Amino acid sequence: MNALPEKLLAADEPAPVSVCNADGKSPFLLVADHAGKIMPRALGRLSVPETDCERHIAWDIGIGGLGRLLADALDATLMLQNYSRLVIDCNRPLDAATSIPEISEHTPIPGNKDLSEGARTARACEIFWPYHERIEAELDRRLQTGRAAVLIALHSFAPVFKGAARPWHAGVLYNRDPRFAHRLMALLNAEKGLFVSDNAPDIVSDALDYTIPVHAERRGLHHVLIEIRQDLIADQNGQRAWALKLARLLPLAYDGL
Repeated sequence: MNALPEKLLAADEPAPVSVCNADGKSPFLLVADHAGKIMPRALGRLSVPETDCERHIAWDIGIGGLGRLLADALDATLMLQNYSRLVIDCNRPLDAATSIPEISEHTPIPGNKDLSEGARTARACEIFWPYHERIEAELDRRLQTGRAAVLIALHSFAPVFKGAARPWHAGVLYNRDPRFAHRLMALLNAEKGLFVSDNAPDIVSDALDYTIPVHAERRGLHHVLIEIRQDLIADQNGQRAWALKLARLLPLAYDGL
């Protein structure tokens, strides 16, 4: 008989997913895999210094605030993952080495070393799967009612990573289907003063990503993964500026597809 997974979250701890504007009328479904930085009490912050838990290694800085503003501007539904990516990365396949990282950038994560199978399973059962099951349920609901769905994955990236500067203001990422991404990229490139990357600072792949390959590509949905540089959305003014920009451009990119 298989051992039961170890219990992770206490009854009074936050749910793994928050849904904003659940009744939004927009075809866009916004998701933020790394919006939160909460650490379950049982993990004792993974023995990581508190200052590191505020850094980009723990969450996508600014993306939760931007996502909420964008959801309001578009009348779109937004799903936010609330726990730190250091606990379990909800945009990684469960068998990926970076799913529960033992090191992030140059920072060791002691609480992730030598985990039992039960401890790994608890993180998947209590954080990873509830988040993705909520996305799946929303997409199923739209399919059953004949309502359009376009998946927009929102992320942010550090201006410097492993000593290398990342000069782009934003990145537009995709894998097998570039149609929506290329249209959005053209619109962003037409904006004065923006430096936009094509599939950088990361790429989307089956080996390293979960949300786009599973929820969008397998269903044949239009989609894009948007990365915004964190210093541009670290405060509410920056978040508002980018939310307004994306609220204007995303419908234009979708129009006629």
